[in-house]
Amino acid sequence: MSKLTAPAFKAEFLFPRYWPTLLMFGTMMLISLLPYRIQFLMGKGIGRLAIKLMKKRRFTIERNLELCFPEMTPEARKVMIQKNIDNAGLALFETGMAWFWPEWRIKRHVRFEGVEYLDELKEQGRGVLLVAAHSMNLEIGGRAFGVRAPGVGVYRPNNNPCFDYFQFKGRVRSNRYMLDRKDVKGMLRALREGERVWYAPDHDYGPRRSTFAPFFAVDKACTTTGTSILVDATDCAIVPIAIIRDTDNGLYTLKIFKPLEGFPHKDPEAAAEFINRNAIEPIIQEAPEQYMWLHRRFKTRPEGEASLYS
Repeated sequence: MSKLTAPAFKAEFLFPRYWPTLLMFGTMMLISLLPYRIQFLMGKGIGRLAIKLMKKRRFTIERNLELCFPEMTPEARKVMIQKNIDNAGLALFETGMAWFWPEWRIKRHVRFEGVEYLDELKEQGRGVLLVAAHSMNLEIGGRAFGVRAPGVGVYRPNNNPCFDYFQFKGRVRSNRYMLDRKDVKGMLRALREGERVWYAPDHDYGPRRSTFAPFFAVDKACTTTGTSILVDATDCAIVPIAIIRDTDNGLYTLKIFKPLEGFPHKDPEAAAEFINRNAIEPIIQEAPEQYMWLHRRFKTRPEGEASLYS
Protein backbone atom coordinates (compact mmCIF):
# COMPACT_ATOMS: atom_id res chain seq x y z
CA MET A 1 0.00 0.00 0.00
CA SER A 2 1.53 3.31 -1.08
CA LYS A 3 0.75 5.72 1.73
CA LEU A 4 1.47 9.19 0.45
CA THR A 5 4.50 10.83 2.01
CA ALA A 6 3.88 14.30 3.37
CA PRO A 7 5.28 16.90 0.96
CA ALA A 8 8.16 18.92 2.39
CA PHE A 9 8.29 22.70 2.38
CA LYS A 10 10.88 23.68 -0.21
CA ALA A 11 13.02 26.81 -0.42
CA GLU A 12 11.72 27.32 -3.97
CA PHE A 13 8.26 28.04 -2.51
CA LEU A 14 9.71 31.44 -1.51
CA PHE A 15 10.29 32.34 -5.17
CA PRO A 16 7.93 34.95 -6.70
CA ARG A 17 5.98 32.36 -8.73
CA TYR A 18 4.58 30.94 -5.46
CA TRP A 19 3.90 34.25 -3.71
CA PRO A 20 0.19 34.24 -4.69
CA THR A 21 -0.19 30.76 -3.16
CA LEU A 22 1.60 31.77 0.03
CA LEU A 23 -0.48 34.94 0.24
CA MET A 24 -3.68 32.97 -0.17
CA PHE A 25 -2.86 30.48 2.58
CA GLY A 26 -1.48 33.18 4.85
CA THR A 27 -4.75 35.07 4.45
CA MET A 28 -6.77 31.90 5.08
CA MET A 29 -4.86 31.23 8.29
CA LEU A 30 -5.34 34.79 9.59
CA ILE A 31 -9.03 34.86 8.71
CA SER A 32 -9.53 31.51 10.47
CA LEU A 33 -8.60 33.28 13.73
CA LEU A 34 -11.62 35.58 13.46
CA PRO A 35 -14.91 34.87 15.27
CA TYR A 36 -17.12 32.52 13.30
CA ARG A 37 -19.89 35.10 12.82
CA ILE A 38 -17.52 37.45 11.01
CA GLN A 39 -16.27 34.65 8.78
CA PHE A 40 -19.87 33.69 8.00
CA LEU A 41 -20.78 37.18 6.85
CA MET A 42 -17.58 37.51 4.81
CA GLY A 43 -18.27 34.16 3.18
CA LYS A 44 -21.78 35.13 2.10
CA GLY A 45 -20.47 38.37 0.64
CA ILE A 46 -17.71 36.69 -1.33
CA GLY A 47 -20.11 34.04 -2.61
CA ARG A 48 -22.55 36.64 -3.93
CA LEU A 49 -19.76 38.67 -5.53
CA ALA A 50 -18.12 35.64 -7.15
CA ILE A 51 -21.34 34.31 -8.65
CA LYS A 52 -21.88 37.66 -10.43
CA LEU A 53 -18.53 37.15 -12.12
CA MET A 54 -19.14 33.46 -12.89
CA LYS A 55 -22.52 33.40 -14.60
CA LYS A 56 -21.91 29.92 -16.02
CA ARG A 57 -21.67 28.55 -12.48
CA ARG A 58 -24.99 30.12 -11.56
CA PHE A 59 -26.55 28.55 -14.64
CA THR A 60 -25.14 25.16 -13.57
CA ILE A 61 -26.69 25.51 -10.12
CA GLU A 62 -30.06 26.47 -11.60
CA ARG A 63 -29.99 23.67 -14.17
CA ASN A 64 -28.99 20.98 -11.67
CA LEU A 65 -31.81 21.94 -9.32
CA GLU A 66 -34.25 22.04 -12.23
CA LEU A 67 -33.21 18.56 -13.35
CA CYS A 68 -33.13 16.96 -9.89
CA PHE A 69 -36.23 18.60 -8.40
CA PRO A 70 -38.66 19.33 -11.23
CA GLU A 71 -41.51 19.52 -8.72
CA MET A 72 -39.91 22.46 -6.92
CA THR A 73 -41.70 25.75 -7.50
CA PRO A 74 -39.79 28.62 -9.17
CA GLU A 75 -40.01 30.60 -5.92
CA ALA A 76 -38.57 27.74 -3.84
CA ARG A 77 -35.85 27.15 -6.42
CA LYS A 78 -34.87 30.83 -6.31
CA VAL A 79 -34.50 30.66 -2.53
CA MET A 80 -32.47 27.45 -2.81
CA ILE A 81 -30.16 29.01 -5.40
CA GLN A 82 -29.44 32.01 -3.19
CA LYS A 83 -28.71 29.82 -0.18
CA ASN A 84 -26.43 27.64 -2.29
CA ILE A 85 -24.50 30.68 -3.51
CA ASP A 86 -24.05 31.84 0.10
CA ASN A 87 -22.77 28.39 1.02
CA ALA A 88 -20.33 28.40 -1.89
CA GLY A 89 -18.68 31.51 -0.50
CA LEU A 90 -18.62 30.21 3.05
CA ALA A 91 -16.94 27.00 1.83
CA LEU A 92 -13.71 28.95 1.37
CA PHE A 93 -13.73 29.96 5.01
CA GLU A 94 -14.76 26.50 6.20
CA THR A 95 -11.72 25.10 4.42
CA GLY A 96 -9.56 27.49 6.43
CA MET A 97 -11.31 26.38 9.61
CA ALA A 98 -10.72 22.74 8.75
CA TRP A 99 -7.03 23.19 7.94
CA PHE A 100 -6.01 25.72 10.58
CA TRP A 101 -8.35 25.53 13.59
CA PRO A 102 -6.99 23.82 16.72
CA GLU A 103 -8.77 20.68 17.86
CA TRP A 104 -10.56 22.39 20.75
CA ARG A 105 -12.22 24.83 18.38
CA ILE A 106 -13.43 22.02 16.12
CA LYS A 107 -14.96 20.25 19.12
CA ARG A 108 -16.70 23.45 20.22
CA HIS A 109 -18.49 23.82 16.88
CA VAL A 110 -19.31 20.21 15.94
CA ARG A 111 -21.56 17.64 17.57
CA PHE A 112 -21.61 13.98 16.57
CA GLU A 113 -24.55 11.72 15.86
CA GLY A 114 -24.41 7.96 15.27
CA VAL A 115 -20.81 7.35 16.42
CA GLU A 116 -21.97 4.14 18.07
CA TYR A 117 -22.21 2.50 14.63
CA LEU A 118 -18.49 3.05 14.06
CA ASP A 119 -17.62 1.83 17.54
CA GLU A 120 -19.48 -1.42 16.90
CA LEU A 121 -17.72 -1.97 13.57
CA LYS A 122 -14.36 -1.26 15.17
CA GLU A 123 -14.99 -3.93 17.78
CA GLN A 124 -15.73 -6.34 14.95
CA GLY A 125 -12.48 -5.39 13.23
CA ARG A 126 -14.39 -4.68 10.06
CA GLY A 127 -13.28 -2.19 7.41
CA VAL A 128 -15.60 0.75 6.75
CA LEU A 129 -16.22 2.56 3.50
CA LEU A 130 -17.29 6.06 4.58
CA VAL A 131 -19.54 7.27 1.78
CA ALA A 132 -19.72 11.05 1.62
CA ALA A 133 -21.14 13.60 -0.81
CA HIS A 134 -19.45 16.79 -1.94
CA SER A 135 -21.20 19.21 0.37
CA MET A 136 -19.75 22.70 0.54
CA ASN A 137 -18.51 22.04 4.07
CA LEU A 138 -16.96 18.63 3.38
CA GLU A 139 -13.50 19.81 4.47
CA ILE A 140 -14.61 20.74 7.97
CA GLY A 141 -16.60 17.50 8.10
CA GLY A 142 -13.49 15.48 7.32
CA ARG A 143 -11.49 17.30 9.99
CA ALA A 144 -14.23 16.86 12.59
CA PHE A 145 -14.64 13.18 11.78
CA GLY A 146 -10.93 12.61 12.25
CA VAL A 147 -11.02 14.24 15.66
CA ARG A 148 -13.51 11.61 16.82
CA ALA A 149 -12.68 8.59 14.64
CA PRO A 150 -9.57 8.97 12.42
CA GLY A 151 -9.66 7.27 9.06
CA VAL A 152 -7.79 7.12 5.76
CA GLY A 153 -8.10 10.12 3.48
CA VAL A 154 -8.27 9.85 -0.30
CA TYR A 155 -7.35 12.83 -2.45
CA ARG A 156 -5.81 14.08 -5.70
CA PRO A 157 -2.41 15.77 -5.27
CA ASN A 158 -2.48 19.33 -6.58
CA ASN A 159 -0.36 20.24 -9.61
CA ASN A 160 0.94 23.27 -7.72
CA PRO A 161 3.49 21.77 -5.26
CA CYS A 162 3.21 24.72 -2.88
CA PHE A 163 -0.59 24.42 -2.81
CA ASP A 164 -0.27 20.67 -2.38
CA TYR A 165 1.97 21.15 0.65
CA PHE A 166 -0.71 23.09 2.51
CA GLN A 167 -3.56 20.92 1.24
CA PHE A 168 -1.89 17.71 2.38
CA LYS A 169 -0.87 19.21 5.73
CA GLY A 170 -4.43 20.40 6.34
CA ARG A 171 -6.12 17.13 5.42
CA VAL A 172 -3.74 14.78 7.20
CA ARG A 173 -4.17 16.59 10.53
CA SER A 174 -7.02 14.30 11.49
CA ASN A 175 -6.54 11.38 9.10
CA ARG A 176 -4.32 8.41 9.86
CA TYR A 177 -2.70 8.74 6.46
CA MET A 178 -3.51 9.72 2.87
CA LEU A 179 -3.90 7.71 -0.34
CA ASP A 180 -3.97 8.90 -3.92
CA ARG A 181 -7.52 8.63 -5.25
CA LYS A 182 -6.24 6.38 -8.05
CA ASP A 183 -4.62 3.96 -5.60
CA VAL A 184 -7.35 1.31 -5.60
CA LYS A 185 -4.99 -1.37 -4.26
CA GLY A 186 -4.15 0.90 -1.33
CA MET A 187 -7.83 1.39 -0.54
CA LEU A 188 -8.51 -2.34 -0.73
CA ARG A 189 -5.68 -3.15 1.64
CA ALA A 190 -6.77 -0.46 4.09
CA LEU A 191 -10.32 -1.84 4.15
CA ARG A 192 -9.07 -5.41 4.62
CA GLU A 193 -7.00 -4.20 7.57
CA GLY A 194 -10.09 -2.76 9.24
CA GLU A 195 -9.48 0.89 8.41
CA ARG A 196 -12.09 3.55 7.70
CA VAL A 197 -11.66 4.89 4.16
CA TRP A 198 -13.22 8.12 2.91
CA TYR A 199 -15.04 7.83 -0.41
CA ALA A 200 -17.17 10.34 -2.35
CA PRO A 201 -18.79 8.65 -5.40
CA ASP A 202 -21.35 11.39 -6.07
CA HIS A 203 -19.63 13.37 -8.85
CA ASP A 204 -19.46 12.75 -12.59
CA TYR A 205 -15.94 11.35 -13.04
CA GLY A 206 -16.31 10.58 -16.73
CA PRO A 207 -17.11 7.40 -18.69
CA ARG A 208 -14.20 5.26 -17.40
CA ARG A 209 -15.29 2.72 -14.75
CA SER A 210 -18.79 4.14 -14.67
CA THR A 211 -22.37 3.38 -15.54
CA PHE A 212 -25.59 5.36 -15.83
CA ALA A 213 -27.85 5.24 -12.80
CA PRO A 214 -30.76 7.32 -11.49
CA PHE A 215 -29.86 10.39 -9.43
CA PHE A 216 -32.94 12.10 -7.99
CA ALA A 217 -35.19 12.83 -11.03
CA VAL A 218 -32.44 12.26 -13.61
CA ASP A 219 -32.73 8.72 -14.99
CA LYS A 220 -29.21 8.49 -16.42
CA ALA A 221 -26.47 10.05 -14.29
CA CYS A 222 -22.88 8.96 -14.92
CA THR A 223 -21.95 7.14 -11.70
CA THR A 224 -18.69 5.45 -10.76
CA THR A 225 -18.65 1.67 -10.41
CA GLY A 226 -15.69 1.92 -8.04
CA THR A 227 -17.93 1.23 -5.08
CA SER A 228 -18.51 -2.32 -6.34
CA ILE A 229 -14.77 -2.91 -6.69
CA LEU A 230 -14.11 -1.86 -3.09
CA VAL A 231 -17.07 -3.59 -1.47
CA ASP A 232 -17.02 -6.84 -3.45
CA ALA A 233 -13.32 -7.39 -2.79
CA THR A 234 -13.37 -6.63 0.95
CA ASP A 235 -16.95 -7.13 2.22
CA CYS A 236 -16.51 -3.88 4.14
CA ALA A 237 -19.36 -2.06 5.83
CA ILE A 238 -20.87 0.90 3.94
CA VAL A 239 -21.54 3.87 6.21
CA PRO A 240 -22.94 7.12 4.78
CA ILE A 241 -21.88 10.33 6.56
CA ALA A 242 -23.10 13.92 6.30
CA ILE A 243 -21.87 17.22 7.69
CA ILE A 244 -24.68 19.72 8.22
CA ARG A 245 -24.46 23.36 9.25
CA ASP A 246 -27.28 23.69 11.75
CA THR A 247 -27.28 27.44 12.30
CA ASP A 248 -25.63 30.63 11.12
CA ASN A 249 -23.71 30.73 14.40
CA GLY A 250 -21.32 27.97 13.43
CA LEU A 251 -22.90 24.85 14.89
CA TYR A 252 -22.48 21.68 12.81
CA THR A 253 -23.72 18.12 13.08
CA LEU A 254 -21.62 15.26 11.77
CA LYS A 255 -24.26 12.61 11.12
CA ILE A 256 -23.16 9.01 10.79
CA PHE A 257 -25.87 6.84 9.26
CA LYS A 258 -26.59 3.23 10.09
CA PRO A 259 -24.50 0.81 7.97
CA LEU A 260 -26.31 0.00 4.74
CA GLU A 261 -27.74 -3.46 4.16
CA GLY A 262 -28.73 -5.18 0.94
CA PHE A 263 -25.84 -4.03 -1.23
CA PRO A 264 -26.08 -5.83 -4.62
CA HIS A 265 -22.75 -7.65 -4.88
CA LYS A 266 -21.21 -8.52 -8.26
CA ASP A 267 -23.60 -6.16 -10.05
CA PRO A 268 -21.92 -2.77 -10.69
CA GLU A 269 -24.97 -1.23 -12.37
CA ALA A 270 -27.36 -2.14 -9.56
CA ALA A 271 -24.74 -1.14 -7.00
CA ALA A 272 -24.41 2.33 -8.52
CA GLU A 273 -28.16 2.86 -8.28
CA PHE A 274 -28.17 1.44 -4.75
CA ILE A 275 -25.51 3.91 -3.56
CA ASN A 276 -27.22 6.88 -5.22
CA ARG A 277 -30.61 6.02 -3.74
CA ASN A 278 -29.57 4.83 -0.28
CA ALA A 279 -26.49 6.92 0.46
CA ILE A 280 -25.93 9.97 -1.75
CA GLU A 281 -29.53 11.18 -2.01
CA PRO A 282 -30.26 10.85 1.75
CA ILE A 283 -27.00 12.68 2.54
CA ILE A 284 -27.89 15.55 0.20
CA GLN A 285 -31.46 15.71 1.50
CA GLU A 286 -30.14 16.47 4.98
CA ALA A 287 -29.24 19.97 3.74
CA PRO A 288 -29.71 20.30 -0.05
CA GLU A 289 -28.77 23.99 -0.01
CA GLN A 290 -25.30 23.02 1.23
CA TYR A 291 -24.53 20.60 -1.62
CA MET A 292 -22.08 21.43 -4.44
CA TRP A 293 -24.69 22.06 -7.13
CA LEU A 294 -22.20 24.17 -9.09
CA HIS A 295 -20.58 20.91 -10.29
CA ARG A 296 -21.80 19.80 -13.72
CA ARG A 297 -23.11 16.52 -12.33
CA PHE A 298 -24.65 15.38 -15.62
CA LYS A 299 -21.98 16.46 -18.10
CA THR A 300 -21.35 12.88 -19.32
CA ARG A 301 -24.25 11.56 -21.38
CA PRO A 302 -24.97 8.20 -23.02
CA GLU A 303 -23.73 8.06 -26.58
CA GLY A 304 -26.02 9.96 -28.91
CA GLU A 305 -27.80 11.94 -26.19
CA ALA A 306 -27.64 15.75 -26.16
CA SER A 307 -26.03 17.71 -23.34
CA LEU A 308 -28.31 18.63 -20.47
CA TYR A 309 -26.52 21.96 -20.14
CA SER A 310 -27.02 23.29 -23.67
